[in-house]
Amino acid sequence: MFYQLYELNHAAMAPYRAATEALRFFYTNPLNPFAETTFGRTMAAGLEVFERATRRYGKPEFGLPTTTVSGQSVKVTEKVVWSRPFCDLLRFERDLPKGTDLGPKILIVAPMSGHYATLLRGTVEALIQGADVYITDWQDARTVPVTEGLFDLDDYIDYVIDMIHHLGPNTHVVAVCQPSVPVLAAAAVMEGADDPLAPASMTLMGGPIDTRINPTAVNQLAQDRPLKWFKDNVIMTVPWPHAGFMRPVYPGFLQLSGFMSMNLDRHLNAQKDFFQHLVKNDGESAEKHRDFYDEYLAVMDLTAEFYLQTVDTVFIKHSLPKGEMMHRGSRVDTTKIRKVALLTIEGENDDISGVGQTKAAQTICTNIPDDMRLHYVQPDVGHYGVFNGSRFRREIAPRILKFAAEQTKGVRKTVVPRVIKGGKSA
Repeated sequence: MFYQLYELNHAAMAPYRAATEALRFFYTNPLNPFAETTFGRTMAAGLEVFERATRRYGKPEFGLPTTTVSGQSVKVTEKVVWSRPFCDLLRFERDLPKGTDLGPKILIVAPMSGHYATLLRGTVEALIQGADVYITDWQDARTVPVTEGLFDLDDYIDYVIDMIHHLGPNTHVVAVCQPSVPVLAAAAVMEGADDPLAPASMTLMGGPIDTRINPTAVNQLAQDRPLKWFKDNVIMTVPWPHAGFMRPVYPGFLQLSGFMSMNLDRHLNAQKDFFQHLVKNDGESAEKHRDFYDEYLAVMDLTAEFYLQTVDTVFIKHSLPKGEMMHRGSRVDTTKIRKVALLTIEGENDDISGVGQTKAAQTICTNIPDDMRLHYVQPDVGHYGVFNGSRFRREIAPRILKFAAEQTKGVRKTVVPRVIKGGKSA
């Protein structure tokens, strides 16, 4: 019933939102003599804050029409190259001059954890300057009819394997946060089957490989409660008239409320600052706020079976680092990984996946040669900074591109030094 009440509340706010928009238009209209006064800007600012606080944020667009390659601006076209009920695979096709090297072929596996793949816009923007980039565009579970069947962690792994098969040889997989576990499992399954299309490398960024290490508040929440608690308290049924009517899901608005509550003071201060920027007519600062929260507040539902299996496997039982994770009835054996190079990346101040949790992949993948593995800790960044922001563009993205290029089959490999905190060779 809680999901239904949430929808009812949103519908009940519609008249108030309409009135708010009309009033905001009045106070921002250049023909209104009060528009450029402090009183007019204060009224307009308050009305916009109310409108944004009560809005349902739709799926954002990547909005990357161009990129820069070798100092030249080139057109970028977003194309769906593979599609299944719960995911599309997007390619960012660059209009490069004939004969230009495309760079390494990179599959970015976006997290299925409440936000859309567009949360990785900055990741894509940085990597397409030197690589042929693809990304998983996971579907909002409330938009998928129940007739399409279930989707769990095993299906997620199968989707990743199928996409790698579709892309062919020399695919480099980059997993951001949550998909680090299924991507590592997919590589183990493919190597265990002697799959010739196993990826050339995998980059795991801020992922919960072993949440027993340096546990965060997110990890502790899952550890302190049995799986039944999650099933009874956070799983709900999609209400009518959504296409996924009657599908059991973990609603995105619950995930968002959890993230917001972790840093509530910061978000409240951001709203206060936004209001003040509007009153002062500081358009640039206000626009940065809009851009961030348009993305951050756009959330999607997860299928109940995927969410519960992930919580149980990754956060409660720690199955992967214990060597007990199963896929389709067979054990996931990470020691089978021998030909897939491994790069792990962590943020020094990550409060979602603590330092050491992603590095654990280096420990459980015992048979990857030393010249095919690398670990890096980025100083002075939190979870978001691992895959976005100025330090990502300056420090992390070049390492990903360099690592992928060096591990491409058919290219002479050089010994890659291990990297420790701060980028110093060890």
